[in-house]
Amino acid sequence: MELTYGSYLKLDELLALQTRRSDPPEHDETLFIIIHQTYELWFKQILHELDKLRPDLTAGRTWAAAKTMRRILTIMKTLVGQVDILETMTPLEFNSFRDFLASSSGFQSWQFRELEIVCGFRSPQALTVQKERPEHYAILQQRMAETTLWEAFVAYLQARGHRVPAPVRVNESGLVHEPDPALQEQLMDIVRNDPEAGLIEELLVDFDEGLQEWRYRHVKMVERTIGTKTGTGGSPGAAYLRETLHRSLFPDLWAIRARL
Repeated sequence: MELTYGSYLKLDELLALQTRRSDPPEHDETLFIIIHQTYELWFKQILHELDKLRPDLTAGRTWAAAKTMRRILTIMKTLVGQVDILETMTPLEFNSFRDFLASSSGFQSWQFRELEIVCGFRSPQALTVQKERPEHYAILQQRMAETTLWEAFVAYLQARGHRVPAPVRVNESGLVHEPDPALQEQLMDIVRNDPEAGLIEELLVDFDEGLQEWRYRHVKMVERTIGTKTGTGGSPGAAYLRETLHRSLFPDLWAIRARL
């Protein structure tokens, strides 16, 4: 069969994946499904980009890393923008099909946990959730053994001749790397004297800020939709999401802001 637009993109299969569970079918459930499926597709793309970014950083390839970082940042803006679409759904419209979601919850997204792990964050609770799906649990375990984004950045600095210490993993919950005041002194010097490394530093801060922005928009969307109710699947809902706000992935880069 000749390759067509539809067969290349597998559109028949793709467009058959938006199966509503509400009975009778609720109009807004389709939007809810499409938004979250799209989130997962973008998470897949971000992970794909991070799998290229880390080796580029480790090898000291500034411009390849910068290009990939800019792509990731653009995707992050798209993730934030999708919240605007979801917020066109009122609380009453969401509640019309919420009970049909049963035990499903965004807290179960293993791709987002992959993203957090690659960025150096660990959540034992989120990992435990995946034990019911051994294939997903194995993926997260594999990710935990990989180089974190911060480790790749420090390797990048080392590849450029900067004598900075390799990060040490000390935490099993939260950020695996503790802030390092001695490293912060070196980072300030690097920013002042190595413009290319300074560019990568700023792009990492942009990424960190972008993820925090997405978390903020996400929690406000949840608050305006379900208020203080427990989340779907028994998740903590907005209360848990609020705890994730202002969680910096790269505290050393934020610490030097006031000292430059």
